[in-house]
Order: sequence, then C-alpha cells, then structure tokens
Amino acid sequence: MGALHNNSIESNSEKQIVLNLSPSPSSRERARILRKIDWHLLPFVTVFYLLSFLDRANVGNAKVAGMATDLKLTGFRYNIAAAVFFIPYCFAEVPSNIALKLFRPSRWIPSIMVLWGVVMTLMCLVRSYQSLVVARVFLGLAEAGLFPGVNYYICLWYPRSERSKRIAIFFSSASLAGAFGGLLAYGIERMEGVGGLHGWQWIFCLEGIATVLVAILSFFYMHDYPETAKFLTESERLYIIDVLKQDSNNLSSRFDTQFVWQAIKDYKTYVLILINIGLLVPGYAIALFSPTIINELGYSAANAQLLSVPPFAAGCIGTIIVGIYSDKHNLRGPYIIGGAFVSLVGYILLYCSVRAGPSYVGACLAAAGVYPPVAIVLAWAGSNAGGDLKRGVILAMVIGFSNLGGICSSFIYIDPPRFHIGHGTIMGFLSLSIVMSLFAMWNYNRLNKKKEAQCLAENIGQDRGYEFEDMGDDSPLFR
Repeated sequence: MGALHNNSIESNSEKQIVLNLSPSPSSRERARILRKIDWHLLPFVTVFYLLSFLDRANVGNAKVAGMATDLKLTGFRYNIAAAVFFIPYCFAEVPSNIALKLFRPSRWIPSIMVLWGVVMTLMCLVRSYQSLVVARVFLGLAEAGLFPGVNYYICLWYPRSERSKRIAIFFSSASLAGAFGGLLAYGIERMEGVGGLHGWQWIFCLEGIATVLVAILSFFYMHDYPETAKFLTESERLYIIDVLKQDSNNLSSRFDTQFVWQAIKDYKTYVLILINIGLLVPGYAIALFSPTIINELGYSAANAQLLSVPPFAAGCIGTIIVGIYSDKHNLRGPYIIGGAFVSLVGYILLYCSVRAGPSYVGACLAAAGVYPPVAIVLAWAGSNAGGDLKRGVILAMVIGFSNLGGICSSFIYIDPPRFHIGHGTIMGFLSLSIVMSLFAMWNYNRLNKKKEAQCLAENIGQDRGYEFEDMGDDSPLFR
C-alpha cells in the first residue's frame, strides 16, 4: 500500500484522465465520486459502530432490566463492572491502529468484530458479579480497535475537507445505539424465562449474535483502499488517489517508527486528548446511566427504557447536522465549544431542577450537545496530523486515552436521586473541553501564520515538498 501512496502517476494518459475529472475542487464530478465512495463505505462503518456502542453500553439497560438484582450488584459493583471495560479498551487502541496499517482493513476490522461479538453473546451465561467483570474486560480488549480503526480508515479515503461529515455520520450511530438500545431492551426483557434465561441475559445474547453475523458479511463486502476499490472505475480511482496525494502535501505514507514517535512527542496530541476527554466523560455517563437517571426521576423501569430514547435521538440528529455544517464552513473549534455549551446547560438543569419535567429536558439537551462535538474533535485530530502513520497513531491516542474518561463516568453517579456529584463533575469536564478548544484554535492559527511567514521568507513552494516529506505536520507546507 505504501508504494501505491508514494509513487506518482507516471503515464501522460493517466494524468490526462485525472485532469479531465477534476477541473476544480468543487466540481460535480468530485461530488459524484465522493458520493459513490460514501455508499460503499459509510453504511458498513455506521453499522459497525452502532453494534460496538450497543454492545458496550447495553450493560446500563441490563442493569435496569434486573441484572443488578440477579447478580447482587450492590455498592460499587455495577460501577466497577462498567469501568473495567475501559482499561484494556484504552491501551489496545494504538497497537490496533498500527496493526491496521500493516494488515488489510477488510480482514482486521471484521476479525475484531467477530471476537467481541462472541464475547458479548457469551455474556448471557454470566451468573455472578465476578464473571461479569471478567467478561467486560475481554469485551473492552476486543472492541478497542474499531473506533480508532474506522476513523483512520475514513482518513485513507477522504481529503481533510470532507472528513467531518463522514465521521459525524458514522459516529451518530453511537447516539442511535442509545436510542435503539432502549427500544430493544424494552422488547427483549419481555423474553424473561425463555430458554431458562432472564430478560437481561437475552439482551446480551441477541445483540452479540447480530454483531457476529454482520462481521461475517463484512469479510466479503468491505473495501480496503482507493487503489484496490473494484467499485471505482480506473479514471475515478486515479482521481481520488491524486486528490488524496495533494491533500497530504506529499508527506510520507510508509511505515517507519519515527512517525510513531512524532505522534507521541507532539504536545498538540495531548491538547486534543483533553478536549476529547472533556466530552467523553459526559458521553459515557449518558450511555451508562441514562436509564438509571430517568428511573430515579420517578418513572418505572420499563418507561425509563423508553424515555431514554429521545435524548439519544436528539444526539444522533445533532451529530449529523453539526458534522455537515462543520465541513461546509471548514470550522472545528466553534462547533465543539457550541455543543459543549448546550450540554453544559442541560447538566445545569439536571443539577438544579427538582421536578421531573425540567430534569428530563436537561437530559435531552445534555445528549444533544455532547455527542456532535466528539465527531468534530476526531476530524480535527485527523486533519491536523501529517502523514498516514502519524495520523493513525494520533487518532488512536486521542480516542484511547480519552476513553479512560469512561472509568471516571462509571464512578460519579453514586448519590441518587439528584446525582449532584455526577452532574457537577461532568459540568467541570465540559468546561475543560471548552477552555482547551479555545487554546487549540489560537494555537493552530499561530502555527499556520508562522509557516506562511517561513514559506514567504525562504521561498518554499509545493515544488520543494519532497524536502519535508518526513516532517509530518511540522512541514512548512502543511496547514
């Protein structure tokens, strides 16, 4: 793959095809080819992540459906079972993205899906708190590679200006999974006693089987790279390769450990981690505790499952809309700050209100605000990382280390029915995300001006791009 990325298109006839297809970046032909790629990629990755988020968060629905009573999840036991997922999940993400660079996406991603689908299915057999904890550890390890892998995968197909809306579409399945999970749980828990299993055990079993079936199909229908895409014509393939090459500022795409170290040593990576962790702590809290929070507002367990649907539906719609407009305006920071602020207002309502109505409105605002910015942060991280391997490692780091916030989310909702500790903690994390986004906006603007001045002073143009191909986003030509 590296050779395909690095080698220039040599024949004059091939160059002519590319030129004929791309009269301008906003041409109808460009839009048509990108839509064609969308139809062959986005449905798959969206379903992948829907199943992933459904399988990691259904423990919240299972808890309300009777698991807490059957497994005697007293004290902090449920919190621990929710939290242990994130430990292997976080630390396996960077190795997984490196493996994705070495192996084919159509083999690596479906393989890890089969693994976590099997674990999820077998979770229906847990009979104790201890076995639930062990199962959650293995689930986290198996799921680790999907989210950073899909983000990296999207970066291999789309130029930077087109990524935000695509990441938003596939990430919207996280909030869709929350809504879908509530509806599924409402129906599945009525299988109580079928086959000798409780309703909450059937939630694990059926959702795990669905993951395995989709994974098996994806072995045959998932596409790897633009260079090998059979659904593209030769001219379309050459066009998209050329667009991606220009978008990368001719930076290296080969495998070399120096690019891994570039990602690890880059302070901007850690700024993005702080922004993302400020969003994921509330995001996971909503996924893990929404049914519980709504239940504590005075609604029955069954109604709590159903009432957890609208907040996630609002988050899903908001994610897609914000992703589209973020790409349209070519802006990231303001949309992150805006979403975090909406979520902050929701949590203030939850913190201050003593009535069920305003509190439920707060829950809807919290979800609608917090999910859209996560996709924007990842598009921001991928767009500002230069070079294929560095981009893959940075995305894995931003996603992996930020997901440690899920451990925090698991332990802050400990004081029902008002949950002041949980809501107050999340308000602090949202504020952190807003402050760090402001810093990142200022810093990227400062660096771009510095590079522009350097290019003018030293007469650096695209014809000298080969001199900086190993510098990643430190290249003076990279904006």
